[in-house]
Amino acid sequence: MLESLKGPEDLKGLTHEQLAELAQEIRTFLIEKVSKTGGHLGPNLGVVELTIAMHRVFDSPKDVLLFDTGHQSYVHKILTGRIEGFDQLRQRGGISGYPNRAESEHDVIENSHASSALSWSDGIARGFKVQGIKDRMVVALVGDGALTGGMSWEALNNIATSDDLPLVIIVNDNERSYSPTIGGVATYLSTLRTTRGYEKFLEWGKGILERTPVVGQPIYETLHGVKRGIRDIVIPRGMFEDLGLKYFGPVDGHNIEAVENALVHAKNYGSPVLVHVITEKGRGHAPAVNDQAEKFHAVGIVSPETGEPVKKSSATWTSVFSKELVEIGKERKDLVAITAAMLGPTGLDQFQKAYPERTFDVGIAEQHAATSAAGMAYAGLHPVVAIYSTFLNRAFDQLLLDVALHDAGVTFVLDRSGITGDDGPSHNGIWDLALTGIVPHLYVAAPRDGARLKEVLREAIAINDKPTLIRFPKGAVPADIPAFERRDGIDVLYRGESADILLVSVGALAQVAVDAASQAYREGVGVTVIDLRWVKPLTQALITMAQRYKSVVVIEDGIRHGGIASSISDLFREAGLSTPIHSIGVPLEFIEHSKRDEILNDLGITVQTITRSLVTWSLSLKDQMGELDSKIEEASKTHQE
Repeated sequence: MLESLKGPEDLKGLTHEQLAELAQEIRTFLIEKVSKTGGHLGPNLGVVELTIAMHRVFDSPKDVLLFDTGHQSYVHKILTGRIEGFDQLRQRGGISGYPNRAESEHDVIENSHASSALSWSDGIARGFKVQGIKDRMVVALVGDGALTGGMSWEALNNIATSDDLPLVIIVNDNERSYSPTIGGVATYLSTLRTTRGYEKFLEWGKGILERTPVVGQPIYETLHGVKRGIRDIVIPRGMFEDLGLKYFGPVDGHNIEAVENALVHAKNYGSPVLVHVITEKGRGHAPAVNDQAEKFHAVGIVSPETGEPVKKSSATWTSVFSKELVEIGKERKDLVAITAAMLGPTGLDQFQKAYPERTFDVGIAEQHAATSAAGMAYAGLHPVVAIYSTFLNRAFDQLLLDVALHDAGVTFVLDRSGITGDDGPSHNGIWDLALTGIVPHLYVAAPRDGARLKEVLREAIAINDKPTLIRFPKGAVPADIPAFERRDGIDVLYRGESADILLVSVGALAQVAVDAASQAYREGVGVTVIDLRWVKPLTQALITMAQRYKSVVVIEDGIRHGGIASSISDLFREAGLSTPIHSIGVPLEFIEHSKRDEILNDLGITVQTITRSLVTWSLSLKDQMGELDSKIEEASKTHQE
């Protein structure tokens, strides 16, 4: 059936038996394709029937379908005619792992950060209302942990103020985000899951009492009058209806007919409606269902039968951090760890196993994580907040004004910094160096290898009166790169015989810098490579060192605009140092999904390209110096004459 499916309209004429067959085909297809490419397998296996029902009840793209935590959109992509792109899912030339406007008119939100779809839906629905558009609906699929984010509740609070917005909210309640969903909202939804019977109780009462002579009908009317009170006894607080939203559910999310019925009622209601759907993350794939930690939230290349990785994994930056934090935890009883629904992906699962009472999962709520950490620091603890670099963007205000302004002794550990590649524009961690560069009192470290990661982690945690931050990239940690010497905290990794260029390497690009310096030496250019280790604040030692060289080159895997090269330029200008500075980094643009190595090659952050640049800049500088010498000599002769 998949081969003949060209678009959502092809679903309309199928029987429910055919739809069940289609759902099974989609699951088989997803397991086969995603196992080969990697991607978000578990979330999509859980929303197969739900997505089919959405496309049967609503008419995309006229009706706007929005996917929060957009990694739940694979089935949507299949149903909207993009099945052929799955052979290169998340790869160059293939389809994105998230909704993408360039791919299809059926996609709207490209930002794949959680908890934003309800605000989008509110804005689009109000836009339709203001323009008098009455034949278009807005449908927001949220869940997979997104309701633990505060932005969702800000949106719900506003949505509930308008009685006639053409808006349907579907809560995909699978009990999980990356890990089991944490918090009061999750507890409330869990309560709903276990109390499906209150409406049936009232219907049963109606049937019995209406057949009871004389007193039956008055008793039923009294019961119905206190229906809300009964519900609040059976279900603690009708939270969504307290906000002013009509609530339908819970509905079995794997029963297409049941979901369709609920969505039809919601579509015709005339006001914002919330439909609560129960699904099973990873449904239909035994390895995912049996994965108690994350339900195969995201996988690399795995066996489709067993779910085991095809390639043996090597040590990663995350694993090095994870082990060292556990060791420090033995020595520091005041050390605590905070995660935003990502215990496993950030490596804090090992710390939790060792110190469960000192590990806090706040759900998808990075802003809360940062400010809560500031409070813990005030109370005498040293919190380590481990999140992906891209997600720190969401907590910038809290980092600036709750943590840094208060000199809170909090350590932020940013995984997936720099170019990450596969997950596209919103998941690259290329903004952290520029953003953190303008935060007063904050110390920032970029370790080049596993040994330096352990070292700067201990140094950061030893600082209790200032905030600290450590960044490292995705993937395997490289072999340790020893330094020739450490001069005032700066490591010298390669020393050129002449003082042509001082090459400043930031973080994990150290080996690329050393190899480029070695090749440049063979072409007659002397390059010394240094690793600052702590890139903020910059010190007088860098100025002293730079004075010996004709030019300075900075290599970084963050945006050039406002990055480390920019900070060094400001430092030199303030010190009256006129040494030229060249920057090699990421341009100020959004980068589409590709492999990390492919993107670095596009940007010229490779040994060969950097070598050519070093040689070119050196020769250019020598030519300029030669011209200057000639002009000085000519001026001298003129003066003598």
